[in-house]
Amino acid sequence: MKLSEIVQVLEAFAPLSLQETYDNAGLCCGDLVTEISKILVSLDITEEVVNEAIETNCQLIIAHHPVIFKPLKKITGSNYVEKTLLKAIKNNIALYTSHTNLDNIMGGVNIKIAEKLGLKNILILQPLNNNLKNLTFFVPVENTEDVIKALGEAGAGQIGNYKNCSFQVTGKGSFTPNEFANPFLGQAFKKEVVEENRVEMIFPSYLESQIMNALINSHPYEEVAHYITNLTNVNLETGSGAIGDLDKELTSDEFLLHLKSSLNLDTIRHTIFKGKINKVAVCGGSGSFLLKKALSSKADAFVSADFKYHEFFDAENKIMIADIGHYESEFYTKDVFFELLTKKFPNIAILFSTVNTNPVKYYC
Repeated sequence: MKLSEIVQVLEAFAPLSLQETYDNAGLCCGDLVTEISKILVSLDITEEVVNEAIETNCQLIIAHHPVIFKPLKKITGSNYVEKTLLKAIKNNIALYTSHTNLDNIMGGVNIKIAEKLGLKNILILQPLNNNLKNLTFFVPVENTEDVIKALGEAGAGQIGNYKNCSFQVTGKGSFTPNEFANPFLGQAFKKEVVEENRVEMIFPSYLESQIMNALINSHPYEEVAHYITNLTNVNLETGSGAIGDLDKELTSDEFLLHLKSSLNLDTIRHTIFKGKINKVAVCGGSGSFLLKKALSSKADAFVSADFKYHEFFDAENKIMIADIGHYESEFYTKDVFFELLTKKFPNIAILFSTVNTNPVKYYC
């Protein structure tokens, strides 16, 4: 399997256009034509992880955290980033990361945490907007369903738990072909009137290229009449964090025990909360920016990491903040990669890294 085919699957699942502006997700190094037979998945990419890839004959490392965040002016091995890159390049090991783009999708990091906690009715906590578009096109009535089906397979018309969503209005379309035309219907210089459907379908902006290919390839006309409109609608399928419900209400102590057991935690920093806990918000990694959203969403607990001392006061006894650690909150990202890759590439070996890359240690 070529590296390009694996990258295509990863970016179809977690499009790079959904990463935050500060991020650097994607292919860090590697030749897209390289043949890949074994992949190592990890949370971070360090020199020790690259050594593990060498020892296990993996040609590709897929991780959550990019090894390059800041621009590099040289690679001389003067720090851990440069040493890691040098070793990977020398040993022909490709490095790929899926970071905030994996945070911002349904089925990504935050949804995995919610599933590990056994939450039900899971939704994106803070959905994104301005990343949806509306396609309007005109098609003969008898060809309408074929075109809608092709567009649905390309990713258009997906709204929550519903697919192939469209709106149709029937009317009459007219056109006059010139001498150079090769019309599906009609003759040169003769006006043609056809019963057509005007169809509208919503799609995520990052799918525009494949949506247009599907429209052109499935539409019977030589020239497809269409237009695309940018939407400001909230996209419930993309965004930060997740929120869901426990099977039953728990006391604070019961919830902390459940949290510790579900995510295999040693330590939890938390605030005092005297109420019962049922609705839980989560965010892998540094999630304090979502506290206000968790509060406004009526969450009883917010599970995340990297809260500063004074930020704990912002709970104001209205919610339990449970800071479980950055590494710990994103540990199961590896499961997301594994499940996606084994489903798409059953003939490629996928290994979990055994290296604990957490730079934070606890003295008990």
